Amino acid sequence: VQLQASGGGFVKAGGSLRLSCEASGLSVDKYAMCWFRPAPGLVREAVSCIASGGSIFYRDSVKGRFTISRDRARNTVSLRMNSLKPEDTAVYYCAAAEGDYGLGRRPVTEYPYWGRGTQVTVSS
Repeated sequence: VQLQASGGGFVKAGGSLRLSCEASGLSVDKYAMCWFRPAPGLVREAVSCIASGGSIFYRDSVKGRFTISRDRARNTVSLRMNSLKPEDTAVYYCAAAEGDYGLGRRPVTEYPYWGRGTQVTVSS
């Protein structure tokens, strides 16, 4: 299994970026797919997730600004990030786990598949 994350970059506050996570070795519509970033305590926290059943989770701090989506044909999960703030600056990781329970609230240890991070930097 490989998860290839891309789309990070440097933007000014208020700008937009679109992250993509292309999967190989698993189908993104059969797993809970999530985007994580480190929390202030450096533990990764889920920013947004999409379940195999279609349910979606957003962390409160990104609600209304971020949109997660899934493209079955491309086997890709994307995260559209609008109205970016400096506090969104982080390395973003995509991850996959079996099962839709506890969407967005499961510990990182329950995600066996991780992609390399992609850096998002938002200047003020």
